[in-house]
Amino acid sequence: MTVLRDPIKFAYWVPNVSGGLVISKIEQRTGWDINYNRRLAQIAEANGFDYALSQIRFTAGYGAEFQHESVAFSHALLAATTKLKVIAALLPGPWNPALAAKQIATINHLSEGRVAVNIVSGWFRGEFTSIGEPWLDHDERYRRSEEFIRALRGIWNQDNFTFRGDFYRFNDYTLKPKPIDPQPEIFQGGSSRAARDMASRVSDWYFTNGNSPEEIKKQVDDIRAKAEANGHSVKIGVNAFAIARSTEAEARTVLNEIIEKADPDAVGAFAHEVKNAGKASPEGQGNWAKSSFEDLVQYNDGFKTNLIGTPEQIAERIVALKDVGVDLVLLGFLHFQEEVEYFGKNVIPLVRALEEKVVPRVEAAE
Repeated sequence: MTVLRDPIKFAYWVPNVSGGLVISKIEQRTGWDINYNRRLAQIAEANGFDYALSQIRFTAGYGAEFQHESVAFSHALLAATTKLKVIAALLPGPWNPALAAKQIATINHLSEGRVAVNIVSGWFRGEFTSIGEPWLDHDERYRRSEEFIRALRGIWNQDNFTFRGDFYRFNDYTLKPKPIDPQPEIFQGGSSRAARDMASRVSDWYFTNGNSPEEIKKQVDDIRAKAEANGHSVKIGVNAFAIARSTEAEARTVLNEIIEKADPDAVGAFAHEVKNAGKASPEGQGNWAKSSFEDLVQYNDGFKTNLIGTPEQIAERIVALKDVGVDLVLLGFLHFQEEVEYFGKNVIPLVRALEEKVVPRVEAAE
């Protein structure tokens, strides 16, 4: 029996924080206000995007002086669209799973099932200490996140839910109304051993920072093998910063300008926080552990994925990502409204055409 893989999905970073998606003084025609973002969501929906991911920040820094809260902002974008799924970022610690479960269940009904969540285990120690939240060691943060996810699922699926964890406790708790089926999808990020192992047990989707197909394949193979052993399945998303132009030279010129105009102080401060977070994993392989200054100009190593060039080049590279097991590409742009529209009109159709040409993998034979 031949099993066709689903078409690769497309998501974009919601610019609900100021400063755009690069730590650079280059012009970014991107707004962080609600009117800009409502229009952006409508453009994305009309041009082939499947998801939007809101960002979670509690404190100003690294060019992101202003931030809108992720869950409320996600709800506003859902209200402005009809098909787009919006992924609301949640940060265990500030959020309790009971509050999150109730918030998301309500938005699930209001949006007819289009809300999802991204569980962010935390990389910014200064943010936690500023708001009076304990800062846990790296693997403990993922252990807490796993309990958070297990609590969400239990609340959403069971009456009289009881849970005895190290971080969360529930006693005979019933939430009604529960979300409509299918349940809200649960995303998470990370690259460390703890992040991968958590994904292989409890998450629907695993986001990794930008990287080459070869490096991403190592993570995909590792996670999927462990998930199968756990009787679980998980899909893979990868971060990328897209610069699609009519020629590769033009796209590379834009990239060079972004890096040349990078704010060294802001990049350095960001690097200090995230490299500590990445190296804090026992094996030293977390997000950003091996990122250069140039990589860190884009928050999640988006340049490494190399979606920079002509629409044809970018489409081929996206299919190469799909070939190593990627199910979704999460995109950042310099000028969001105009570039999301350009990407949807000029890149996504080429990806779909290439997908049609690919011979599907044979998963099983009858």
